[in-house]
Amino acid sequence: MLRADGRLTHELDPADRGPQDACGVFGVWAPGEEVAKLTYYGLYALQHRGQESAGIAVSNGRQIMVFKDMGLVSQVFDEGTLNSLNGHLAIGHARYSTTGASVWHNAQPTFRSTANGGLALGHNGNLTNTDELESWLAERSSEPVPHKERMDSTNDTSIVTALLGTFGDRSLEQAALEVLPRLKGAFCLVWMDEHALYAARDSQGIRPLALGRLERGWVVASETAALDIVGATFVRDVEPGEMIMIDENGLRSVRFAAARPKHCLFEYVYLSRPDTLLEGRRVHNVRVKIGKLLAQEHPAEADLVIPTPESGTPAAIGYADESGIPYGQGLVRNAYVGRTFIQPSQTIRQLGIRLKLNPLRDVVAGRRLVVVDDTIVRGNTQRQVVAMLRQAGAKEVHVRISAPPVQWPCFYGIDFATRAELLAPGMSVEEMCTAIGADSLGFISLPGLIQTTHQPADHLCRACFDGIYPVPVPSAYRENLQPTLDELDYDDEDTDD
Repeated sequence: MLRADGRLTHELDPADRGPQDACGVFGVWAPGEEVAKLTYYGLYALQHRGQESAGIAVSNGRQIMVFKDMGLVSQVFDEGTLNSLNGHLAIGHARYSTTGASVWHNAQPTFRSTANGGLALGHNGNLTNTDELESWLAERSSEPVPHKERMDSTNDTSIVTALLGTFGDRSLEQAALEVLPRLKGAFCLVWMDEHALYAARDSQGIRPLALGRLERGWVVASETAALDIVGATFVRDVEPGEMIMIDENGLRSVRFAAARPKHCLFEYVYLSRPDTLLEGRRVHNVRVKIGKLLAQEHPAEADLVIPTPESGTPAAIGYADESGIPYGQGLVRNAYVGRTFIQPSQTIRQLGIRLKLNPLRDVVAGRRLVVVDDTIVRGNTQRQVVAMLRQAGAKEVHVRISAPPVQWPCFYGIDFATRAELLAPGMSVEEMCTAIGADSLGFISLPGLIQTTHQPADHLCRACFDGIYPVPVPSAYRENLQPTLDELDYDDEDTDD
């Protein structure tokens, strides 16, 4: 069952948003359970990873039903819809577009009829070899790829779904073992036919994927927080280069590529929920440690430490604890600002960050503030926050950032795609401080940030901070790296890919 009313949602102002991840994925195999509702709650826990569209596919053993639409999870699904999605296994997806337009046609899960039955698939990440895959799809197709499907190549998920459907003489598991080794970039995939649930993670493990156990089934999800909300017990991470299959015979695991871990460092700083486990570490605890180290590396003479809510809160707690400066709540966040069906007018745009944040004047007036935030990407948010706090009477505003300067774009599923969009390239810290209007500015060092994760440096993707990409960037993307393309580097072990 598909709904295609073409509804679109709009952001309040793209210039004011933080960095966005590609999406969140969820899958469940649990006979006897209300799998659509479990998937709904799992996607609810992953809403921060994608807010443009949401979808659920469910199988009852005979057919796959798909329901998806534009909007937040709570906008797309209601009680009646979920009650109509009956079955024993399901996958779900919450999307933020980094490739492919934000339209209903690109909402996920994708669905395709194959010689062996139905196939539904959801994807978190970003593939870097879509041109190569599109050529392979054209070779494998028994008839020319329709123009509409060629256009779908902007949505790399559609290409993977189509490729899996070209192996009509083999099982879905066998088809996946042909396709997965050919995919390059970042991907966490969940897919299904009428009888089995599948999941896979790229050989670098750039994006997270967790496996959980229900009393009568199994769950996979982008973050362990989604396991918690459905009552699943965390078992382990899906390994880089691993594919798992779950059906009536239990869980099986196959390795389709050697593991070469390059976990996204940005997940620790910003993307993941603080209650999620990443590689055995609670994200909240890592962020508190980041704040403590930030206080050591960049102390300040101040009266109060405040976070930019919510992502700056754990690091601000750590900074206050380490520095001995009192912690306070100086900014109030409007939790209901985000996606809206109303395109903002120019007057509303000029209000900028005030739609989301407002200072507590009685708290900040006359005080020297340390404001802790997660990142500076474009600089718009920090500039407006500093100005807002000064207007509220702050005596001094010292900005501390729990990530190094973002110098390079991401091609693995985070939405800052050109160097021209970033504040840091070509600017010193002092110049950035002047640009945002702060009294001082300090970033945690890259070695310090790595230290807080307890991960070896060579097991982390740090490309947005140091320009060393674990998967080579396609030539078509390289214009986004200007004006300093000569600085580009790759991990030695991956240059032959």
